Amino acid sequence: MDRDGNDQAAPAPRKRTGGRSARVRAAILAATLDQAAEHGIEGLAIGDVAARAGVAETTIYRRWGTRTALIAEAITEFAATGNPAPDTGALRTDLRQLAEQIAELLTRPGITRLLGSTLALSTDPDIDAARHHFWTTRFTHTTPLVTRAITRGELPPTIDPRALLETLAAPLYFRILTGDQPVDAPFLARCVDNTLTLHGAAG
Repeated sequence: MDRDGNDQAAPAPRKRTGGRSARVRAAILAATLDQAAEHGIEGLAIGDVAARAGVAETTIYRRWGTRTALIAEAITEFAATGNPAPDTGALRTDLRQLAEQIAELLTRPGITRLLGSTLALSTDPDIDAARHHFWTTRFTHTTPLVTRAITRGELPPTIDPRALLETLAAPLYFRILTGDQPVDAPFLARCVDNTLTLHGAAG
């Protein structure tokens, strides 16, 4: 009640944004990715993740329930972070920066092992859904690069953004996964040139 004896509503509790819970979640997901990168998804153990994140195993089980659910969320989180789509004002330099980003991502320690594990465990519906979400998110984040080029007149309006991005990325993934040739500046330049030529870029 207020000083006049009238009922007074209690102030609504403030919603926490972030705080310890967010830090714990981030630490667990980062530890999950690190463990998966080092040992593969099939070799990941909740106990090792908990020790690396500095939490109790019960904290992980209480929030995610299963190892698969934890791995799926970690992969989904990984897809949502990273480098934004380049916006240099020109298609060629946008594609060059994007190629460099892809190369940097794939050469991080353990990333090829992690991606390979998601393919090997694609019969698991949670892991398969996370894998599809990863690639869909990557394409969604980079599609504006193509639409801006269309607006500038650098690409024909009928271009399929995903097809163009696949043309750029596929040689990078192949070379890094086979591991017998360097991903150097001349190779990146060739990937960009081939993409521009195949998709009828102006100039």
